[in-house]
Amino acid sequence: MEFDPGPVQEPFARLVREAPAADVYPPADFRVEWGPVFHRGRLDGMARILIVGQDPGQHEAVARRILVGEAGQRTQGFLAKLGIDRRYVMINAFLYSVFGQHGGEKHADDPAVATARERWLTAIFDSSPIEAVVSFGHLGRIAFERWRAGAGAAHAGVPFEPLTHPTQPEAVARQGPGKREEAMRAMLAQWNGALGRLAPVLGAPAPTPYGEDLTPEDRSPIPAFDLPAGSPPWFSSLRQWASREAIGTFGDDAARDEAKRATIVVTVPRTERPWH
Repeated sequence: MEFDPGPVQEPFARLVREAPAADVYPPADFRVEWGPVFHRGRLDGMARILIVGQDPGQHEAVARRILVGEAGQRTQGFLAKLGIDRRYVMINAFLYSVFGQHGGEKHADDPAVATARERWLTAIFDSSPIEAVVSFGHLGRIAFERWRAGAGAAHAGVPFEPLTHPTQPEAVARQGPGKREEAMRAMLAQWNGALGRLAPVLGAPAPTPYGEDLTPEDRSPIPAFDLPAGSPPWFSSLRQWASREAIGTFGDDAARDEAKRATIVVTVPRTERPWH
């Protein structure tokens, strides 16, 4: 089975060795206890399109690659509509998962965070023929625009599509009836516009547009060649297999919240169990 060897080549190996830790990413705002998650995709000079996301979640903490959960599967489906099935690379605005609703917002412009991230952006552009950039979520947009306005000014002309985060419609669903559907229609209309602009840049045929809601065909599994050696096949499952949960009995909310932060429950999806 194919697998991704990870950032073993220079300059990426050095960037991993020199990755910032809790002195740059405050534990009050980031889940530094789960370690940094660096990328997904090609670091071998093949990538034609760069994806900039926001931060890793529980699936990413286990798989050690970014964008492998629900947002990643929707991102993979977006790339598939452009005929891009391998020649991509993805990084996040933050190496660590954000803890708390506003953790990322507080650190969007932190110089130390930005410096480490921008070294990755420079290394990717120096080593790969990047023809287009897509950001998902406003923190990803801020991250790329900051680099493009400074160290990456030489690449300011690369086509750039800042798009809504893939799971934003679910995030606003709690605001009331119909909010998810409204947000989903707006997001997919925006994505359709980006597909239309990106297809000629990448030499792709006219993409099949999204409808008013995502269908199962709009999500694509994460390919095995994006994952570390030894990853089980269900890491690529379209079913969710990781969740943050507090297990046990707790005397107060603080103890329960701490246990939830410290725990990721991994469950092999029922349909992926080889003994069935």
